[in-house]
Amino acid sequence: MSTASRLTRSRTRSAWAFLAPMLVVLALVAAWPLARTIWFSFTDANLSDMSAAQFVGLANFEYLLTDPDWWRSVWNTLFFTLVSVSLETALGLAIALALNMHMPGRGLLRTAVLIPWAIPTIVSAQMWAWMLNDVFGVINEMLILIGVIDQGIAWTANPDTAIWAVIMVDVWKTTPFMALLLLAGLQMLPSECYEAAKIDGIHPVEVFWKVTLPLLMPALLVAVIFRLLDALRIFDAIYVLTGNNQATMSMSIYARQQLVDFQDVGFGSAASTLLFLTIAVFTTVYLTLARIGDSGGDHP
Repeated sequence: MSTASRLTRSRTRSAWAFLAPMLVVLALVAAWPLARTIWFSFTDANLSDMSAAQFVGLANFEYLLTDPDWWRSVWNTLFFTLVSVSLETALGLAIALALNMHMPGRGLLRTAVLIPWAIPTIVSAQMWAWMLNDVFGVINEMLILIGVIDQGIAWTANPDTAIWAVIMVDVWKTTPFMALLLLAGLQMLPSECYEAAKIDGIHPVEVFWKVTLPLLMPALLVAVIFRLLDALRIFDAIYVLTGNNQATMSMSIYARQQLVDFQDVGFGSAASTLLFLTIAVFTTVYLTLARIGDSGGDHP
């Protein structure tokens, strides 16, 4: 056996030894609860008497797929995800490009931009709930003062504005996260490309589309997949702002309502399982399309 082979096997054993504690923790805090949730989704378990749970097969899933409230929560979740992540990506990219420029006070500006992200979601959501209140909210006061509206609007209670209020709050809070990830990607780009473009007199807009964006694409894909996973399981911001409002109910809030309010563990677990499968399918499709795009870009 060669020395190189022994060294490789030794490194592999060391790697598994370091990974083992993390895998055990993951099995305890993630795999076991997930397996229990999937099991309960096939039972009629009730929170009042879990020991009396009986196996009911796919009955929970069959009823769930015929429930209009479930499909409304699916639509709300997908709409929220697509709109909020799109806005956060566009705004985050613009902010990252601005912060990447050399200008006085850039360090202070970078710190200030991160403040919304540093505030806990519960705190920021409650703060916006007060600001958007139709009676004493400062948002209505400002809009009335400048003549945009005549009277206060119940932004988080009106079905026509509630989902947009939630999206606005999420964009305000999470755009700094996107900007931070994209700024890190921008700072890793090679400067030689920009120096060559400057010597050739290429317009900055053309440099962005033909140099910056293609080189930034790996970091952009990572940032988007992080936000997609987070947005698809949105719970706290919507629950604080609008509670169980049907107009904004996400899949997570629907599952919580079944599990806690109605104490139907079997049905709520079925909703949670479908949410997990939705996120898994969404992630797999996204990564597959991104991989196909990268493969296509490798060949002229």
